[in-house]
Amino acid sequence: MLCGWWSLLSFILSEELPPRIPRLGWAIAFVVATAAMAFAFVTFKQSSDTQGRPSRLERYVKAPTFEFLAHDGTKLSSTDLEGKIWVANFIFTRCKGPCPMITSRMAELQQKLARARSSDVKLISVTVDPAYDSVEVLNTYATQVGADPETWKFITGPKAQIENTVRKGFLQPLTGGKDDEPIHSARFVIVDREGWIRSFPDGNDPEVVQRLLLDLGDLLRESPPKNP
Repeated sequence: MLCGWWSLLSFILSEELPPRIPRLGWAIAFVVATAAMAFAFVTFKQSSDTQGRPSRLERYVKAPTFEFLAHDGTKLSSTDLEGKIWVANFIFTRCKGPCPMITSRMAELQQKLARARSSDVKLISVTVDPAYDSVEVLNTYATQVGADPETWKFITGPKAQIENTVRKGFLQPLTGGKDDEPIHSARFVIVDREGWIRSFPDGNDPEVVQRLLLDLGDLLRESPPKNP
């Protein structure tokens, strides 16, 4: 990884940059961004060692109850997520807008969780185009983006139920657009072990993965898993 960062830094220093921005400024910005991501990851990784602290995150509303089909053919309900911290986002597979970017950031989060060996956080991607996104379509998409079904599931269901869950349950906008393509939220939704929605990080934020790791770390410190 260090080799990759050094190569990128060398590239920044060697490329022609706008005259008003010195190469050194770009290099410093790169180092600062890298350090911030490393700090977020280390903070998240150490969260299990410091438990019981109150979180800075507010409790908004209870997450919605639901039961939908996952891309691997299993059923997934809100009951299955009880006692887990989980992150939801909203996408559809034929999206030409922000969905690929949002999905890539969820994939990056999955990688960070795997490196931290955290099994207490689950990832859920809800399709907002269930008429097109069947289980088979979602399964192909999930394979393409490297989703591990033990951690990350793509879910679909009846259109009316999906829309009600997104709008009234997750409090996210969802409308129909041109050519019947949905217009939807780019936000992530973080839910704690007790089923409370605690955070709405913006998927358009280039530092959203860092924000997600910091918020998840807060929740892991706040509520350690209960012993069976």
